Amino acid sequence: MKHASTYLARAAIGAAVIAQSIQLPAQEVPGSVRDLVGVKASAGESSLEARGFTYITGGTRDDRKFNYWWNRNTKECVRVTTFDGLYEKIAVVPKSDCNQKGGSDAGTVAAVGAIALIGALALSHKSHDHDNYSHYGDANSEAQYERGYRDGLYSHSYHNYDRSQAYTSGYENGVRARGYETGYRNNNYYGGGYSAHVSLRDLEGQERSYVKGQLASRGFQLRDDKKTYDGRYSTYWRSSSRQCIIVTANNGYVTSIEHTSTQTCSY
Repeated sequence: MKHASTYLARAAIGAAVIAQSIQLPAQEVPGSVRDLVGVKASAGESSLEARGFTYITGGTRDDRKFNYWWNRNTKECVRVTTFDGLYEKIAVVPKSDCNQKGGSDAGTVAAVGAIALIGALALSHKSHDHDNYSHYGDANSEAQYERGYRDGLYSHSYHNYDRSQAYTSGYENGVRARGYETGYRNNNYYGGGYSAHVSLRDLEGQERSYVKGQLASRGFQLRDDKKTYDGRYSTYWRSSSRQCIIVTANNGYVTSIEHTSTQTCSY
């Protein structure tokens, strides 16, 4: 009986650890604001305010804007994704994204735990700063991500002493966020961590067939290829460095290679 009870206790602990490590996605759009998806951003803001929501903070990633709104009556924090001037998505996210400590949802608990672990007053990043647009479900991973995000955002050295993938991801996205704020790099590319940015300057002006082979050898995969009356446009993706590029060719030669939003390379 003693061995059985010990086994069950260990199994319960293991299950709890696994459950905590699951990354929790944002919830579906709440019914109270579902009708705002697809409206113009200016009209949507007025409607949110009329329904009791207060703007808290916002940010940019790729070619989309993310704004966080808090409703003190319903205790809801919603993330509004704006693309091309329209409300593309609205989702309920952890209350910590609206700088609120109350509530017991797993995302908020993990975020509050991360704040305690790193000794900070609040997290620098929001849910949209994660690659899957959701916070980690356990405080340790969230704290590692936050530490990496802060290091990247504030130009500190890459210091992943725990060899944590969460730190690496946080650092890369922190550097990317810093790029949006400072604009100090060209070609709309912002990266960091283990991912090396591959330079492509040497390929401009070369024969298209040669460039295709070089891109493949440098880890790029063809995503789209279109031919128009004024040339050929090919889209390539390199996942390890999160580079999405558009190659323009005319008369068999590459005329330009430009970095573009990662959304362009997503299926």
